[in-house]
Amino acid sequence: MNIYISGISGTGMGSLALMAKAAGFEVCGSDLSKGAIYDELIKAGVEVKIGEQDGEFLREKLQDGVDWFCYTSALPEDHTELVMAKAAGIKCTKRDELTAFLVSELGLKMVAVAGTHGKTTTTAMIIWMALKLKLPVSYIVGTTLGFAPSGAYYEGDKYFIYEADEYDRNFLKYHPWLAVIPAVSYDHPDIYPTREDYEKAFEQFKEQSEMVIENTPDGIKNSNGNEPLVRPDMFKLAGEARRIDAALATEAIMRMEFQEAEDEGIDTMHTASPLVEIMNVFPGVGRRFERIADGVYTDYAHHPEEIAATMDIVKDEKRLHGKKGIVVVYQPHQNTRQHEVKDGYRQAFLGADKIFWLPTYLTRENPELVVLTPEDFINGLENREVAEAAKLDEKLAEELKGFIAKDYLVIMMTAGPADDWLRQEFGE
Repeated sequence: MNIYISGISGTGMGSLALMAKAAGFEVCGSDLSKGAIYDELIKAGVEVKIGEQDGEFLREKLQDGVDWFCYTSALPEDHTELVMAKAAGIKCTKRDELTAFLVSELGLKMVAVAGTHGKTTTTAMIIWMALKLKLPVSYIVGTTLGFAPSGAYYEGDKYFIYEADEYDRNFLKYHPWLAVIPAVSYDHPDIYPTREDYEKAFEQFKEQSEMVIENTPDGIKNSNGNEPLVRPDMFKLAGEARRIDAALATEAIMRMEFQEAEDEGIDTMHTASPLVEIMNVFPGVGRRFERIADGVYTDYAHHPEEIAATMDIVKDEKRLHGKKGIVVVYQPHQNTRQHEVKDGYRQAFLGADKIFWLPTYLTRENPELVVLTPEDFINGLENREVAEAAKLDEKLAEELKGFIAKDYLVIMMTAGPADDWLRQEFGE
């Protein structure tokens, strides 16, 4: 089968392409620019056309035969390639359907990690431990990994570890063997009109799963009724949120190990201690408290609860490394989302000594909503006296360099292009 992926070099679609390629399918695709997975795709032998997606590359591939056109959710309905693929009568779907097909085709048990935040780190933690234990796993994660490719499949794999995105209700296409849920907070108002609608989607996801491990206000719970064998306080990782993710990931690994023992007809009693030690040296993932340079970090946090969790990690790092203070540069993502979460920022940045608030990165917007300004957000902060509006310019770069010289920890929080700016200005 020949698969064409539009938007192929980003973390989500690129990882899917790598898995399909490793499973023996012919894969190619296009993208406007080189994304995070571009180098991995080229190394795997996937043909990628970078530049204007005017349809010429797809037209060329149609002559060789394309069976499935898969595209990112960011692609508009009038996109040249999508219009051309539909006109050619090709099967056209977003990534969720192709992912579900690969899992079914390869007979894999899906371990799906879903949640408003924490899912990328938790997914990467499960992958990290599974690879260390040499469990038969394939996987896709929506970021770059320093310890492995972002997607992998090998003949004989039994489990598929996957970061299941709730955006566009993608995760409802799956019926996991095991669902892992780090946190559920209202998000994506452009897809889920109300908090109730959002929460109902997660309830449906849990109902579609054979087993569920989730973080709740009362602690970590297993749907099978068994008490968890690990607790967040057993881990030495910085930040309470990261320790919760580690506990969830370790519980998931135990389910997989128990399944392996059962398949072998072995009765096993498990101790968590060796797994905790493996997790305590987890190296982290791209865009999740990722070190750019000495004292400079970037993080994908763009939701108030996610920001508060990241600030816990930052405060631990400041203490552990004796930094003088914390400087945050924040770029909100999507004005539609900001109208829903605006009030949640009140205490999200507590602990920061300085906050530079950037204009919101606009994407998939409701044109009827007024665009909120940095001042609109700053006025609602409990620590508003340390915050100021800023722009990605030389003035900001010089101010940050001054803080770095004084031994402050600087962190960028964004799901937008501000990350690229930070890397260009401060990357080693």
